[in-house]
Amino acid sequence: MKPSTATAPVGQTFTARRASAVFALTLALLVVAAIVGIGVGSHPLPANTVLSALVSYDPNSNEHLIVVQSRLPRILMGVVVGAALGLAGVLMQSVTRNPLADPGVLGINAGASLTVVIAISVFGVTAPSGYLWFAFLGAALAAVVVYALGSARGSAATPVRIALAGTAVSIVIGSLTQVVILSDEAAFNAFRFWAVGSLQGRGFDVLATVLPFIVVAIACTMLLAAPLNAIALGDDVAASLGTRVAVTRIAAAIAVVILAGAATAAAGPIGFIGLGAAHIARFATGNEHRLLLPLATLVGATLLVVADTLGRWLVSPAELQTGIAAALFGGPVFIALVRSRKVSAL
Repeated sequence: MKPSTATAPVGQTFTARRASAVFALTLALLVVAAIVGIGVGSHPLPANTVLSALVSYDPNSNEHLIVVQSRLPRILMGVVVGAALGLAGVLMQSVTRNPLADPGVLGINAGASLTVVIAISVFGVTAPSGYLWFAFLGAALAAVVVYALGSARGSAATPVRIALAGTAVSIVIGSLTQVVILSDEAAFNAFRFWAVGSLQGRGFDVLATVLPFIVVAIACTMLLAAPLNAIALGDDVAASLGTRVAVTRIAAAIAVVILAGAATAAAGPIGFIGLGAAHIARFATGNEHRLLLPLATLVGATLLVVADTLGRWLVSPAELQTGIAAALFGGPVFIALVRSRKVSAL
């Protein structure tokens, strides 16, 4: 008994140290990518100019105006949207016990996209602040439909059933979205720039609209760490430990809808960030959600900022939209995860 009692604290200490190291490295990468990202673009700026604009802003300098009015909001939006997607991804994986769960894979982004294009076509909404509530509604409806299909006829909502239901719902919703935009040229022109997934042109007004929802959702999600740890042991064990399993799942689902809905409303549907962030963070922390949730949040922010920066740098002075860059860099990761035996179950 003595070796076993001594081993647990040692293992926990090692996990905490590894998580701290990954957290520090990820934070450093985020800072570097943010500074480089502010300097990259059709008008490249050196690092000293970027730092000067951030530290001692001069409104009479065109270069400072580019940094503060255009590129800084873009980087901040990337941090916020990436953090929301990373946290939504790990929540979905933990609740569904599906290692391939992601707001894009399970139809959440598709649902938000459909209601946004309806808002544009039917209600004439043109601002992201107006998209927000429609994106929430679409994300929520898609989540309900996917879960209902995955647990139809009293069957257990297994990871495979949920994944298949999410794929089917995404295909159907995508078809409906195409019907709307092809029948309305004005809606198509307004929707196509949003649908590709981009941080371009997102100013402080858009950031101010979605930031309160994402901050509140992140803060509330951190309170679910202990119940999610219990659920990771199995529903029966969690219930025996006093965890209210159904309440925890509902709270996590609401958080996913808010996080994914707000992120999609702000930047359009961006895939693979939630999937990649969750697995990178889980590699460092295991299923210890007290460490997993904050680390996935940081990793998601870093992945999106890095993808956006690389997408602009590789084709400079042109620009590769953020959603496309995330798909190009995230696609191989997704394929590797599908082929890996280590992520067959959570």
